[in-house]
Amino acid sequence: VELSLQIGDTDIYCVSCLSHLLFQGIFPACYIHLKEATVEGSGHKETVIPNELPLVQEVTTTLREWATIWRDLYVGDKREMFNSVRDMIYDLIEWRSQILSGTLPQDELTELKQRVTSKIDYGNKYLDLDLVVRDKEGNILDPDTTSTVSLFRAHEAASKQIEERIQEEKSQKQNIDLTRQAKFAQTPSFALFVTLKNVVCKIGEDAEVLMSLYDPVESKFISENYLVRWSSQGLVKDIDTLHNLRAVFTDLGSEDLKREKISFVCQIVRVGRMELRDNNTKKLTSGLRRPFGVAVMDVTDIITGKMDDEDKQHFIPFQPLALDDAIHRHQQLNISRFSPRVAGESDFLQAVINKVIAAKEVNHKGQGLWVTLKRLPGDIHQIRKDFPHLVDRSTAVARKMGFPEIIMPGDVRNDIYVTLVQGEFDKGSKSTPKNVEVTMSVYDEDGKKLEKVIFPGAGDEGIMEYKSVIYYQVKQPHWYETIKVAIPIEDVNRSHLRFTFRHRSSQDSKDKSEKIFAQSFVKLMRYDGTTLRDGEHDLIVYKAEAKKLEDSSLYLNLPATKMELEEKGLSTTGKGTQSLGNCTISKDSFQISTLVCSTKLTQNVDLLGLLKWRSNTSLLQQNLRQLMKVEGGEVVKFLQDTLDALFNIMMENSDSDTFDTLVFDALVFIIGLIADRKFQHFNPVLETYIRKHFSATLAYTKLTKVLKNYVDDAEKLTEQLLKAMKALEYIFKFIVRSRVLFNQLYENKGEADFMESLRNLFTSFNDMMNSSSENTAMVKGSALKYVPTIVNDVKLVFDPKELSKLFTEFILKVPLGRLVKQKLHCLIDIVHSDLFTQHDCREILLPLMTEQLKFHLEKQEDLEACCQLLSNILEVLYRKDVGPTQWHVQTIMEKLLRTVNRTVISMGRDSPLIGGFVASMTATLRQMEDYHYAHLISTFGKMRTDVVDFLMETFIMFKDLIGKNVYPGDWVIMNMMQNKVFLRAINQYAAVLNKKFLDQTNFELQLWNNYFHLAVAYLTQESLQLENFSSDKRAKIFQKYQDMRRQIGFEIRDMWYNLGPHKIKFIPEMVGPILEMTLVPEMELRKATIPIFFDMMQCEFHFTCSFQRFENEIITKLDHEVEGGRGDEQYKVLFQKILLEHCRKHKYLAKTGETFVSLVVRLLERLLDYRTIMHDENKENRMSCTVNVLNFYKEIEREEMYIRYLYKLCDLHKECDNYTEAAYTLLLHAKLLKWSEEACAAHLTQREGYQASTQGQLKDQLYQEIINYFDKGKMWEEAIILGKELAEQYENEMFDFEQLSASLRKQAQFYENIVKVIRPKPDYFAVGYYGLGFPSFLRNKMFIYRGKEYERREDFEARLLTQFPNADKMKTTTPPSEDIKNLPSQCIQCFTVKPILELPPKFQNKPVSEQIVSFYTVNEVHKFQYSRPVRKGEKDPDNEFANMWIERTTYATAYKLPGILRWFEVKSVSTEEISPLENAMETMQLTNEKISNMVQRHLSDPNLPINPLSMLLNGIVDPAVMGGFTNYEKAFFTEKYQEEHPDDQEKLEKLKDLIAWQIPYLADGVRIHGEKVTEALRPFHDRLEACFKQLKEKVEKQYGVKTLPAVDERRGSRPRSMVRSFTMPSQQRPLSVASVNSISSDNSPSRPGSDGDSRVTGIHSYIIMSPTGTAWLLGYTHTLSYHQQGQHGYWDTLIHYHVTNRDSMVTGIHSYIIMSPTGTAWLLGYTHTLSYHQQGQQSKGTIKISYFWIQLSVGADTHSHTFMKKLRWQ
Repeated sequence: VELSLQIGDTDIYCVSCLSHLLFQGIFPACYIHLKEATVEGSGHKETVIPNELPLVQEVTTTLREWATIWRDLYVGDKREMFNSVRDMIYDLIEWRSQILSGTLPQDELTELKQRVTSKIDYGNKYLDLDLVVRDKEGNILDPDTTSTVSLFRAHEAASKQIEERIQEEKSQKQNIDLTRQAKFAQTPSFALFVTLKNVVCKIGEDAEVLMSLYDPVESKFISENYLVRWSSQGLVKDIDTLHNLRAVFTDLGSEDLKREKISFVCQIVRVGRMELRDNNTKKLTSGLRRPFGVAVMDVTDIITGKMDDEDKQHFIPFQPLALDDAIHRHQQLNISRFSPRVAGESDFLQAVINKVIAAKEVNHKGQGLWVTLKRLPGDIHQIRKDFPHLVDRSTAVARKMGFPEIIMPGDVRNDIYVTLVQGEFDKGSKSTPKNVEVTMSVYDEDGKKLEKVIFPGAGDEGIMEYKSVIYYQVKQPHWYETIKVAIPIEDVNRSHLRFTFRHRSSQDSKDKSEKIFAQSFVKLMRYDGTTLRDGEHDLIVYKAEAKKLEDSSLYLNLPATKMELEEKGLSTTGKGTQSLGNCTISKDSFQISTLVCSTKLTQNVDLLGLLKWRSNTSLLQQNLRQLMKVEGGEVVKFLQDTLDALFNIMMENSDSDTFDTLVFDALVFIIGLIADRKFQHFNPVLETYIRKHFSATLAYTKLTKVLKNYVDDAEKLTEQLLKAMKALEYIFKFIVRSRVLFNQLYENKGEADFMESLRNLFTSFNDMMNSSSENTAMVKGSALKYVPTIVNDVKLVFDPKELSKLFTEFILKVPLGRLVKQKLHCLIDIVHSDLFTQHDCREILLPLMTEQLKFHLEKQEDLEACCQLLSNILEVLYRKDVGPTQWHVQTIMEKLLRTVNRTVISMGRDSPLIGGFVASMTATLRQMEDYHYAHLISTFGKMRTDVVDFLMETFIMFKDLIGKNVYPGDWVIMNMMQNKVFLRAINQYAAVLNKKFLDQTNFELQLWNNYFHLAVAYLTQESLQLENFSSDKRAKIFQKYQDMRRQIGFEIRDMWYNLGPHKIKFIPEMVGPILEMTLVPEMELRKATIPIFFDMMQCEFHFTCSFQRFENEIITKLDHEVEGGRGDEQYKVLFQKILLEHCRKHKYLAKTGETFVSLVVRLLERLLDYRTIMHDENKENRMSCTVNVLNFYKEIEREEMYIRYLYKLCDLHKECDNYTEAAYTLLLHAKLLKWSEEACAAHLTQREGYQASTQGQLKDQLYQEIINYFDKGKMWEEAIILGKELAEQYENEMFDFEQLSASLRKQAQFYENIVKVIRPKPDYFAVGYYGLGFPSFLRNKMFIYRGKEYERREDFEARLLTQFPNADKMKTTTPPSEDIKNLPSQCIQCFTVKPILELPPKFQNKPVSEQIVSFYTVNEVHKFQYSRPVRKGEKDPDNEFANMWIERTTYATAYKLPGILRWFEVKSVSTEEISPLENAMETMQLTNEKISNMVQRHLSDPNLPINPLSMLLNGIVDPAVMGGFTNYEKAFFTEKYQEEHPDDQEKLEKLKDLIAWQIPYLADGVRIHGEKVTEALRPFHDRLEACFKQLKEKVEKQYGVKTLPAVDERRGSRPRSMVRSFTMPSQQRPLSVASVNSISSDNSPSRPGSDGDSRVTGIHSYIIMSPTGTAWLLGYTHTLSYHQQGQHGYWDTLIHYHVTNRDSMVTGIHSYIIMSPTGTAWLLGYTHTLSYHQQGQQSKGTIKISYFWIQLSVGADTHSHTFMKKLRWQ
């Protein structure tokens, strides 16, 4: 990095690298940002803690941890997870910077913190990381300061929360913010926050924009209006609010969420002329409110939370009313025929709203409103607190019309909503209906108009009168305009609403002359003192002179509504007008509806009667009874007044008990109301009332008395008592507060009476609980539920200890076996009370609770409640503020620990309660101090068996909990807490073992055994294997807990050495567990525990003079442990070093010990190799390691282990279809068995498939399976040998002739297969692995591999190199130098070798069919040759054979091939040189044998094709070649050669003899050729005969005449046999890229043929360009082979084509070079043409293939083999 520095910079920092403290450097101060931090500790223990928020630190560490995993996901190409983690990381980085910025408001910061912790927890779960547990503030819990039970519950809650989060992630509702959802779930009410951004609408006049919420299903408005006044210039009228047009629609609740739809509606009312078209503004009336249009948006998704994007600006299209008044004038509304483009100006606004909602689209022409919408949780107070940046004092608040679901205390409200519904007005003397304007105002009874009490909408100030919208010339206007009237409470009873009606003219002059033509009114308070009823009111329309109408004294005495008129007996249906006083009742009609939302006004007569009880005491009893029927909302509004009235009644009638029961019932009713969810927020109001306003000092006596009466008479008063029980908590709050007030006034007067009354009350409760009556069952359950709620209050005025005793008696009175759940929950509530936190009270309560718990746990009754109770007790006892707890922990330990242990043992792991019980048990152990453990053992007294049983149970339980942990793996904190507690407990119990059960008389073998197994299970459990964790996690665990394995390991070591003479009892059983412990990869632990092995050896040697049992056990266990993943190179070295040191110091174990250590180390090497390669994709490497291990076990005679690995090897072979090798492997097992009735040892039948009780039966089954595998591998010769052995047993030992016949039939089939089925001959390859980069079992070794069928060397090499992609292929076949062997890299050498035939003695020197002999050319071989030409001396241009020597290397393998592997290591290598003369002799010998075999085959089978014979004969007799021996004559039959090589005379004679013997063989061949030749080839044969005649004359003249026996003698008597082609199905042949064989660099042939045998195989694919220019694929495989089989010769050609196109043609020429047995090269070439024609609907394909052979040394004639073949197109 380049840093730009300035000369003179003086501030320089010295910087160290955290990971490498030695790396230091200097940086200028301007490049350094110093973070504030706290440094704790020093030196290596120094830790730097940044002074940031704990959450910021957590995000930082989380990001670092995730980043490592993220990289691994990228490397592993796990794209989906990679992308998910990336998104989470980006989110955390963004949120971290937001938190650090310090600019967020408190509410947003709190929400963001929740989001961060939620994301971290979810991400950890997604990545399988550890669960993080937090407190309510989101901070990580410290396990050291948190109780075990709290920790468990925090884990449970966190897991549940994350699971819910995962489920939500899976569902598609990802647009809902989770924390916001949670917040909405917690709050009963919410609001809709609206910001009006702009109104785009061409009005031309001032306007009112009225926004509200509307239910389109019920066609009613559900909120007040939010009113914005808009100017004619297109801007808001109050310019100060230009960018601050905000409103919040509050008090919405669950009822609104249930609405099918909610719309946000905007009505625009213009204020100006009657008609916009009129231009002469001077003469026109102005200020008229006229309908202009509406805009509607469905906000259901926003209200319900499905959509939430506060930044999105919504466009709400505007639907104007048409200006053409003629449209729809005087017509009834018809919504079904409504066209969304047309709405008449005389249409009523609400009707237009419904039409717009019904219409699918609005022709808005770009006109509309722009708003943003956001749902906010809480009431208006909560919203102002949580969202101060959105909602401030300037924000308009539009309330819901009606009370919210939950009425908040202190919510003082006195609103009356008046809706102008509709009217009908006679046109009178006018020719058209009137343009009616309704004016509403509020007057008192003196006729004085009240000011600013009418509110047309939120955001607007109060006005004196409200003027309605004017509908032009409409007889029956429908307004549906709602106005809020808010009158001071003291003025309501004196006020009334006055409505005046006036016709408005469009002309100003006319309008001024228009007077009020009618009037209506309605009083707000009824005659009985209640408020005007909610609902519609049909008002009477009065007519009179204008002045009279204004005089309230004249009309207030008149009936206001038609209902009042009927009540007075006057008719409302008269056709004419009626006169009442000075006014006339008009025929016109006018309806309004009202809704009172008042916390101060009631519409209930009964409630009013109670509140004003003094005015009429005779109705008091009736009023008290009627109170129970009053609607809850009315009562809670007047809660304080109602309670005051009740207690005043009680206090003012203190002498008598007339009203006591009624008042008590009324009180119970009110308390019951407060318990309702709707009014639950009034709990604080009730509490405040009791604390501050309640003053009835004598109420406690009366309340206690009535309650006791109810309890005493429980059977009769069940229903009343049940209600009283539910209200018990608050009844006692009143009793206690009353007594406290009394004490303050009268200084504890009557204390004894009060105490006694409470005792008596409890006695009554106890008697009730004890009664056997069935009627009171519910009341008893209710008492158990509600009596604990009184504790915290009663203990303020009553002795807590005595109260504890009363509770104890109360619980003990519960009938046995009844109400168990309720009783336990009652005890849980007591534990939660303040009583249980007091030490003295706990002394009384705890024994009761432990007895109850013990009883119910032993009976397995209601385990859930038992678990909860025990957990809560332990949690209280963990607290530091509850006084001394040691004795109480001891009580729980004595009474419950064993019971809880047994509950855990008996409980299934799938039980949902198991976690809670284990947490309780762990908490008990954690809270026990050392003396508790000592005391625990002493509680068992002198009964040893009790202690043994307890320890046994505990050890078994601990081991089970460690092995099958009840908590998930990601509950790391909980698991580590449990481990820490268990470790301490195990060590405490170990001390007991040492103290009580170690001496000779008291020794308990099983107990000690269980201890060791538990301790080792603890040490080896997965959650303590630190090396498997990430470095961060490892460091955290180590810092808090150290390495607990080391602690328990040292304890095990000490316990072992403490055993003394008892050690022998644990050998060999404890070898496995101790081995498991020593294999844990912790150096100090290993050093401390490996010496135990020597101690075991020494101990066994002391008793038996050997350590055979120990040795056997450690070998067996080591195998299992290493295979299971334990053990490493370091362990091997340490094991060897430590044990050798100990053995060498021992007098008797020095030699045997050293042998044993060497044995184990060798085994470890093989097992570690095996494990390393076990999961390797390369099965061949796995096979090699398996063989290494099984050979080792064979060597040390561990038969059961040997067999185990034999089957592992067999399974690997079967996976690879190596049936021959699988058979040889199983044969090794079979060889261990005898043909006897001897019982089968368990280790001999390690596979479930074998049903055998004797060795003979098992051997029989194995042989059957092996024969089957040999058959699949076409190794029929081997199968026959086993078949014969089986037949012998069936015939002479078992006498099972049925099996014998089946066996013989199989053998017969095998014999026939040998003769008739062609078996492809595999090639053998020598492979050398050189360099230190290879595994030890391959390193610098050479192997001979048996190739697969038809596998070429190139393919084999490719397969080899894919296993070792980093290896280099050596280009020579010469042995490598030592330098290459010591390189750290990998070099592979590979070449083809020729197996050396080892013919069985029975076939030697006998005429045997080639089918029989050919098997042994490639099977049962263990020697292999590789020949390469070496030139000595100068090259002779005339004759290259003279100095061409052959270097022949022979490789010998340890075992014959095929065997249990497809390859074996080369054990010896020998090299010899073959002189040119010897090479010539070998070549001539082979050629003669070739001719002889060909002739024999033709003699035996006249049907063989003639072509191979033609080509063979032509290649020898052609004068240009002369059999190839002219070169030999030039090279060896010269005087010069004979002089130089006098010792070769005999060999020269032998060569001449071989040349001479070739003539009679050729003669037979030419003769047979003449007999079988076709007329087409007759000229060829004639030339052949001429050439042969010439050759014969020359040879007989020079080398003499040789004669063969007669043909008939040589023909033999064997009948002809048909030979079947045995080829692999085409679908199993792998496709590969076409390759051209080449000659390798050392001039060795790519594929040297065996005698008379050459073959070409290949798979080719071509891309062919069709005439249309598209590419098509043609693929084919072809195999061409030639075999010499006695007297039979034939060609076998297999061609397989597949074409994937419709239009293609390909031609090509290919050449292969093949080395013939004589060492000369032959060329196989072929041309092929493939064409495709489409003729009509028919398709056909034709292939033409020509083959020709040419001997390279001379340009011989071409011989073709041509055939036509139909091709079915695929």
